[in-house]
Amino acid sequence: MSLLPPVPRPRLPHWRLPPLLSTLPGARQRRRTLGLVVLAALLWLLRPWPPFQWLPGWTVGLMLLWAVLELLRWLWWPRRWD
Repeated sequence: MSLLPPVPRPRLPHWRLPPLLSTLPGARQRRRTLGLVVLAALLWLLRPWPPFQWLPGWTVGLMLLWAVLELLRWLWWPRRWD
């Protein structure tokens, strides 16, 4: 029996990522690709409003192209050693 007060356990979040994005092989690459696709889609959807309107078109185009290239890289060369 200890004389110290019990240490409260840290509460775990109620949500967890699905195994496809957390534990299965290639999860880190899928999370990176998903984040990039979300960022590019947000940039594209927010384009009509300032200050996003002031971004040059090539910036938005490069973000979308980068997202497509990441998706193609993930589809054709999946990492198996994650």
